[in-house]
Amino acid sequence: MAADLASMSEREYFAFVAKRLGMFVVGSRLAGVEGFLDGYDQHALRHGGPGLSGWREWLVARRGQECGHGWAGQVRHIALSEGCGQWELTHDEEAKVVEVLFTLLDEFLAVRETSDANGSSWTIGATG
Repeated sequence: MAADLASMSEREYFAFVAKRLGMFVVGSRLAGVEGFLDGYDQHALRHGGPGLSGWREWLVARRGQECGHGWAGQVRHIALSEGCGQWELTHDEEAKVVEVLFTLLDEFLAVRETSDANGSSWTIGATG
């Protein structure tokens, strides 16, 4: 039976994508995943959805440290113990960043989902 992607929550959708990454991102490479998420965000925003609004700010709050990197750099800082001093990653480092990215994305969406369900405005710094 085919999955009905349109009826999934964002958390369900991204869990589905993470498990079947090659269906959505050619080669399942980190740069492709980042581009996929940027495209998802822009499409959602253009069509009235929240997209990934607050994602970078939530990552900064979760990390507890600001820097000049966008959300992709923030994820690399969190995923790699040595930070993201370089953008060229080994295959293992890239796989780890992709795995951590989807874990963080689920945490972010869970916070937002819980806040929406409670009828409250969600706090960017909240981690669960």
